[in-house]
Amino acid sequence: MTQDSTAPASHRHSISQRPFTPVEARVLGTLMEKARTVPDSYPLTLNTLVTGCNQKSSRDPVMQLPDAAVLEALDDLRALHLVFESSGGRVTRYEHNFLRAMGLPEQSAVLLGMLMLRGPQTAGELRLNTERWYKFLDIASVDAFLEELQDRAHEKGGPLVVKLPRAPGAREQRWAHLLCGPVDLTVADAMASTSGTSATEDDVIRLTRRVAALEDKVATLQDQLQSLNEQLGLSQPGQE
Repeated sequence: MTQDSTAPASHRHSISQRPFTPVEARVLGTLMEKARTVPDSYPLTLNTLVTGCNQKSSRDPVMQLPDAAVLEALDDLRALHLVFESSGGRVTRYEHNFLRAMGLPEQSAVLLGMLMLRGPQTAGELRLNTERWYKFLDIASVDAFLEELQDRAHEKGGPLVVKLPRAPGAREQRWAHLLCGPVDLTVADAMASTSGTSATEDDVIRLTRRVAALEDKVATLQDQLQSLNEQLGLSQPGQE
């Protein structure tokens, strides 16, 4: 990302007036992801963006958003200076402006983007899952940026993440973003209980790394297929 990390105070104030909707968070997170993982296809067309929002890999929860819902979210995010629209070529394309509009460093934006796409995660999971976006030195550096986001001053908009209570049987606490408002701890605890495991921490790390690599390969192939279909003027297979 090459955007300036500073933004007019009026922009940041307008963003803090209301939480994002789940659809806005998914749209914004997808734009942030694709800017990193498939730069050749970025900025995104509406079709590519909808496909990215609805992909079944690397998403929690999985959504099935129609074009109209994504367009509405884009309009609202553009009003908050979080999305830009360009009309070059045959179709309109969209890109995010998250760093500048929110006044955040790159590392913090990466962590928030991943939390918007995959839900609550531990610092270790975040480090693994963001490898294609940004390579953090270690888990301690991830924790440091998360704590900075948690301690964010109210004059800057207040905390953007929260460290959740330790789930029963879990070895590490998970972090969640606050961009959509306060976290429902009942739902978060239920999600944590369904993902509980008796495997060792090393086993979990190895498995998480393998799954993340496979998910990234699938997502990249989907993006490449979508881009090729658009160049050839074909519709995306399976797209309504």
